[in-house]
Amino acid sequence: MGQQEVYDFLRNNNNKWWTCKEISNLMDISIGSVTNNLKKLRTSKDISYKLSETRTNAYLYRYDK
Repeated sequence: MGQQEVYDFLRNNNNKWWTCKEISNLMDISIGSVTNNLKKLRTSKDISYKLSETRTNAYLYRYDK
């Protein structure tokens, strides 16, 4: 699973903030693969992210362009 698929998922579902685990479950791919792809998308500034207010050490992701 490539980062393009994760990017497309976020672009097509930009109505809410998503956790890595939610993306992994909905796309039926490993959480490690999603985490690596989100890291690449974060460094290239292709997606928005923020620290979760309800959980510690959890980030939320969304397409925001």
